[in-house]
Amino acid sequence: MIGRSLVSTAALTVSLAAAISVAQAPAAGQTGSSSPKATTAGKAWTPPRTSDGKPDLQGIWTDNTLTPFERPKKLGAKEFYTDEELADLTTRVRKGEVVEEADLGAAAPQAVRYDLEVFGFDRTKLRFASTKRTSLIVGPEGVVPPMLPQARARNAERTAGSRGHEFDSHENRPLSERCLLMNQERIPMIPGANEGNLLQIVQGPGYVTLLHEIDHSTRVIPTDGRPHVPQNIRQWQGDSVGHWEGNTLVVDTTNFTNLTAYRGSGEELHLVERFTRTADDAMIYRFTVEDPATWARPWTAEVPWTKTKGPVYEYACHEGNTMISTILRGARVAEEETAQKKAK
Repeated sequence: MIGRSLVSTAALTVSLAAAISVAQAPAAGQTGSSSPKATTAGKAWTPPRTSDGKPDLQGIWTDNTLTPFERPKKLGAKEFYTDEELADLTTRVRKGEVVEEADLGAAAPQAVRYDLEVFGFDRTKLRFASTKRTSLIVGPEGVVPPMLPQARARNAERTAGSRGHEFDSHENRPLSERCLLMNQERIPMIPGANEGNLLQIVQGPGYVTLLHEIDHSTRVIPTDGRPHVPQNIRQWQGDSVGHWEGNTLVVDTTNFTNLTAYRGSGEELHLVERFTRTADDAMIYRFTVEDPATWARPWTAEVPWTKTKGPVYEYACHEGNTMISTILRGARVAEEETAQKKAK
C-alpha cells in the first residue's frame, strides 16, 4: 500500500534553500497585466519580497477544493456562484449530501458515497474555490475542448497496441503504479482526493523550487533567463524555465515525452503556469494548456491555493509496496492455469 512515512522533509528543504541561494542573480523580470489582482478587503495588497527583490511565494500550500475541474452541464455558461449559492452548496456537502456541483474526487464519485474521513478529509474543512468559480476551467464553456480526430486516433492506436500485453512486464504498467510519476505530481497541477496534497515553495536568486508532497517530486525552475534545453531532450515533466511578470511567476514548459500524455496530449504539449500571491495566505495558480495536435485551441484553468502549516512528510511510495510484483505474479498464475486447461 502506498503510504506516507513520518520522516520529515525539513532537511531536504534546507538543502534546497542552501543550493539555490548561491545561484547567480536572475535577469530583470518582465511586466504583464494578465495576472490576478492582489487585494485584501478591497485594498491593494503588496506581496512580501525575497532578499533579491522578487515576490515571495515561499511556504507550504494546499490546493484542496470541491470545485470540479469541468463545469456540470446543468450550469450551462454560469461561471461564478453568488455568495448565497456558494454558502448553500458548502453547507450541503459538509452535511454529507452528494451534489453534482462538488467534486470529491476518488473519495466520493457521484453514484457512490464513502466515509470521507477514511480518505483523510475533515468534512468541516471541505471548501469550494474562493474565486466562486463553478469549475476550475475558465471561460463560458467550462470544459476541456473536444479532442481532434487525429488525436483520438492516436490515442486509440496507443491503447490498441498495449491491449493484451498490460501484464507482460513492469514496463507495461502505468507510471503511477510504478511510483515513478504519480497523478497528483503531474503538471499542470490539479487537486486530487487527498487532503494532504501539499506543495512547498523555496526561492533563491535565479531559482524557484517546488517540492510536492506526493512522491516527494521536486521541480527546480531557473528564472535567470536561460532558454529551454534542445528539443531532442525529452522528459516526463518537460523542461521548465521561469521569469517574472510583475508580481507573477510565469513558468513555460516544453519538451514533454509521448509517455506524458496529459489528457491524451502528445509531444507538442506546451504548458504555461502562472503563480500569483494575492494575500498572505492565498495564491492563484493559473495554467494554460496548448497542443495543436490534440486540441483546436488552448484552454485555461485556475486553482486557488491556501497557505497551510504543514508539515510536509516523506511520501514513501515504494516502501512496502508490492503492487507490481503481486499483479505480475497473479498474471503468471492465470497464464499457467490457462495453459493447464488447454493441455487437458
